[in-house]
Amino acid sequence: MTAVPIAPAPASSLLEVRDLRTFFELESGVVRAVDGVSFALDRGRVLGLVGESGCGKTMTALSLMRLVPRPGRIVGGQVWLEGRDLLALPEREMRAVRGEGMAMIFQEPMTSLNPVFTVGSQIAEAIRLHRRVSRRAAWARAVELLDEVGMPDPVRRAREYPHRLSGGMCQRVMIAIAISCEPHVLIADEPTTALDVTIQAEILDLLRTLRERHGMALLLITHDLGVVAEQADEVAIMYAGRIVEHASVLEIFERPLHPYTQALLRSMPGVGSERRDRLETIPGQVPDLLRLPSGCHFRDRCPKAISRCAEEDPALEEKAARHTAACIRV
Repeated sequence: MTAVPIAPAPASSLLEVRDLRTFFELESGVVRAVDGVSFALDRGRVLGLVGESGCGKTMTALSLMRLVPRPGRIVGGQVWLEGRDLLALPEREMRAVRGEGMAMIFQEPMTSLNPVFTVGSQIAEAIRLHRRVSRRAAWARAVELLDEVGMPDPVRRAREYPHRLSGGMCQRVMIAIAISCEPHVLIADEPTTALDVTIQAEILDLLRTLRERHGMALLLITHDLGVVAEQADEVAIMYAGRIVEHASVLEIFERPLHPYTQALLRSMPGVGSERRDRLETIPGQVPDLLRLPSGCHFRDRCPKAISRCAEEDPALEEKAARHTAACIRV
């Protein structure tokens, strides 16, 4: 696929990603986990990155942080944060960016936290990595952060080990670690996974409050379009390692262009007059990234596919004002 030319980001853009590519070179072949992803994120804005499991959302986030696990490697592209290309930085400088410039809330907080250290010490460690403060000051700040993220009895909870906390509490700890050095960009990777509905709402409200309070940009990674509808300003729909549609949240929900986006929306339960008796499903599965179909990668599951879809690899193009899609049928 030919790289899509990216226009210069607006002056207010905090983060700009250009043609990002992350591949895994295996004995059986090359897995194109992230294959030419581009987007920009402005200060104080929320971009929802949406798609089924296996579409490359988490690998995109790990690529931005330069935390791609082996044997994966970033093979091309640029990640500009406040005028610096993160992919060109030495690892020593990149370590300084993680936490201060950009931070990430990882999936599965119960397994992301270290079980042999108290949660307070883990937050304090993140602070001391980036701030020249004493252990006492770092601990005091850790307790303040637990209070800021809504942890009940933060003084006592700071001395607890992760296994003593609920899933929602562990997620709050992960958020406290992520915001401990007031990053400019916060990446939240499925922040409500495995939490009950009430706790999900509390975590999402917390992220909104923290973003407004600290002026952060938020990259919200999820497969839940309902979460995106409430939280995001813009939405990028991802499929098989690529963004296939990108527009404002209003455009995506009112005028979706790509057949994959339309299928995702039809699979959502409606409310009120839009309530559906039966939810639609998307036939088939996300393709094996080692054996991608020719042409459009969605064609085997697409109700609008024609023979030409097997021959042409559609580029992400502007189909309406500030609304891009990668589909020859649009």
